[in-house]
Amino acid sequence: MSRHTLQPRADRPDVAEAAIGWDRPLATFFFQAFATADGDGEDRVLEWRGTAPGELPTPEAAIAVAAGYAEIPEHMAATLDADRAATADQVDSPWQTRLKQRLFGP
Repeated sequence: MSRHTLQPRADRPDVAEAAIGWDRPLATFFFQAFATADGDGEDRVLEWRGTAPGELPTPEAAIAVAAGYAEIPEHMAATLDADRAATADQVDSPWQTRLKQRLFGP
């Protein structure tokens, strides 16, 4: 799994943190945006995509979501492709396989 912190857009003062990356077990890229902590000190989720297998299948799909919340570095698509390639020879453990079947079906 990779995770890259992004700079929130200047016109999105509600975004405290943004991140993009590759989740090998789910075979999806992901994007997360969080708002500043609320009264109980917990960050509030503004957007969290890439939580289901194959949901964001390409770097461009994740970047399209992220662009509404954060500045996108020029080479982010290539970086995300490299992240995916770096995990190409990895396989799920038996535990990961069982858990994914339980969460998402066969």
